[in-house]
Amino acid sequence: IFLGIGTMTDFEPLIARPSSLLLGAAAQLGIFFTFVGAKILGFTNQEAGAIGIIGGADGPTAIYVTSRLASELLGPIAIAAYSYMALVPVIQPPIMRGLTTKKERMIRMDALRTVSKKEKIVFPIAVTAFVALLVPSAAPLVGSLMLGNLFRECGVVDRLSKTAQNELMNIVVIFLGVSVGATAKAESFLSPMTLGILAMGIVAFMCGTAGGVLLAKFMNIFLPEGKKINPLIGSAGVSAVPMAARVSQKEGQREDPSNFLLMHAMGPNVAGVIGSAIAAGVLMSLFG
Repeated sequence: IFLGIGTMTDFEPLIARPSSLLLGAAAQLGIFFTFVGAKILGFTNQEAGAIGIIGGADGPTAIYVTSRLASELLGPIAIAAYSYMALVPVIQPPIMRGLTTKKERMIRMDALRTVSKKEKIVFPIAVTAFVALLVPSAAPLVGSLMLGNLFRECGVVDRLSKTAQNELMNIVVIFLGVSVGATAKAESFLSPMTLGILAMGIVAFMCGTAGGVLLAKFMNIFLPEGKKINPLIGSAGVSAVPMAARVSQKEGQREDPSNFLLMHAMGPNVAGVIGSAIAAGVLMSLFG
């Protein structure tokens, strides 16, 4: 699945504005905040890590981490992760509006610079090498993501790129959906613990959204007038691509219909995919 996601992901907005990586990292706050909350409620380290990863808003990552750390919770966590990903347009806007002023929501951002072909090819190689050295346990996820992106950008394996995007992705998703669904047995799913996981999942998601917005506001303190970041794009730091970026665009246009934030929001959005994979690697290295 990560290979397929990589072939469908355009990292150009992230490469054009590298500071987007910080917003993507800040949106992973929900993962670690919820991990601490789950520990306080009495879950084990492994269970707390699996529950916390819901905050990354990345279904495949949540399934991968849960299968490694707490496979007995796979059904509830997978359903929670995908449910909240689908509810991005409902959950995020009230938080975004509550944490920003009208003036901040109307900030216009400079057009992104043009990214060269060489930069697009070097980027996945450099990210894979960096992550493999920094967090080796995240290398399978990030490496697959970046290999898929290299398929897309190199321009010489078009057949492999199309296969990963379509046939391979569809087959794997079908098998994954059926196998995860088979673990959601009534005796393990219909329990108070499942309701607790769902509740903590939405807290994780809300904290991740808030983390991205608040970091963007903090960065604006140090940026000169005319170079400020619209805090709405910070909420796109969760990994729900491209849904979260579309929400940022829609909220920006509520205040100013001629303000286009979509491409600016795609930078934090794809950074969130990398960020959630690294967070997953950290949790697996600590508790796997």
